[in-house]
Amino acid sequence: MQVCVDLPEGLLAALKTSPDGLGREVRLAAAVTWYEQGKVSQEIAARVAGLDRTDFLLALVRSGAESFRVDLEDLDRELARG
Repeated sequence: MQVCVDLPEGLLAALKTSPDGLGREVRLAAAVTWYEQGKVSQEIAARVAGLDRTDFLLALVRSGAESFRVDLEDLDRELARG
């Protein structure tokens, strides 16, 4: 699927990137955001970013995002089970 987005003139120059580079950055930013919000899995986020899961996890670390989300209620249940 393709989505077209209008961006301001001069953005490529300001970011010192190419149209392809900007596309990669936008895809990664969307994937990281949606993963952090719990809207998509690691697998889907990696595909959105155009990366394999390992490279996506490394990108999460580089961006300072959480690599693994932990549901505290699930963790409490697991700990209670021993």
